[in-house]
Amino acid sequence: MAESSIISRHLRALWALPGTELGVVGWPATKRERIFGAWHYWWQAHLIECATDAANRAPTPLRRRRIAALARSHRIRNITGWTNRYYDDMAWLAIALERAERTQGTDVRSALVALEKQLHDGWQPQVGGGLPWRIGSDYFNAPANGPAAIALLRLGRVQRAQEMSDWLDATLRDPETGLILDGIHLPSGEIERPVFSYCQGVALGLETELAVQTGEPRHTERVHRLLAAVEEHMTTDGVVDGGGGGDGGLFNGILARYLALVAVMLPGEDAQQIADRRAAAAIVTASAEAAWANRLQVEGEPLFGHDWSKPARLPGGSAGAGYLTSGGSVTSSKVPGRDMSVQLSGWLLMEAAYQVSAAGL
Repeated sequence: MAESSIISRHLRALWALPGTELGVVGWPATKRERIFGAWHYWWQAHLIECATDAANRAPTPLRRRRIAALARSHRIRNITGWTNRYYDDMAWLAIALERAERTQGTDVRSALVALEKQLHDGWQPQVGGGLPWRIGSDYFNAPANGPAAIALLRLGRVQRAQEMSDWLDATLRDPETGLILDGIHLPSGEIERPVFSYCQGVALGLETELAVQTGEPRHTERVHRLLAAVEEHMTTDGVVDGGGGGDGGLFNGILARYLALVAVMLPGEDAQQIADRRAAAAIVTASAEAAWANRLQVEGEPLFGHDWSKPARLPGGSAGAGYLTSGGSVTSSKVPGRDMSVQLSGWLLMEAAYQVSAAGL
């Protein structure tokens, strides 16, 4: 139902070109959004990932064609090729396209070659490691380094992914809470201390996959420590806290995706690893139950709220639409549930809950 609601409300052909499909970033949409004047590169990457989830869950020719159409349309709308100036954007797209290629055979090899080069070559050992969030920036943050490391790991760059995970843990882990902080300015060393749910998600996913690939115990230990911090500081009654619109609409869905990955992939049969897998799964299923219970049913399809623990609100037309800031981020619409990011988070969460329940967790 989450998949169906995105397809009916958000997907349309790009500039009326045959064989294209892209996500309209608001519903109800402004004229600018309908013609893809606003399109938000990294939101579309998560749309491709959700489409891949759906094809893996229930393979059909239509779902496979949709992934290919979304990828092709992304390339066309980006105009300059597959890459842009933002390492976090490129990392999310690399993750999405690598999964589409590996699990569904989508032909995106040229994209992955271009994205891998950018993500690998952007590493800056001269300032102590780290990938900046944008080309030329002095700000090195978890939302760029976490997904970039996951992408590089899946593309076979195990050593670099391990360097990046060690850098994240040494540089951005808050010693008081155990959570991953947003980022650091280098070489000044000034740390920005906001804590976002998706930073925890990518760190959990990265450490879990490194534990599988390398067998080194520090990665399993980091998952255990960070999962406990997420439970303590970012959930209430087992449900992920808060949430927003705009770019923030995706944050909790990303955490849910990687909690599901911990639940089904974390290696080890000691009591600690078994308990960690169950704890990760429990947050996903409790959050999914809350989000579903608090949804609105609009014309037979769900509309999710930005905060899964509170009833969703119906957007009243397209007034108060989110906009792009000078820093490159997208603000929330007046009613956050208007934003495709919020609805994608709901879909992400439902696919994550499917994965953990299908695994018997």
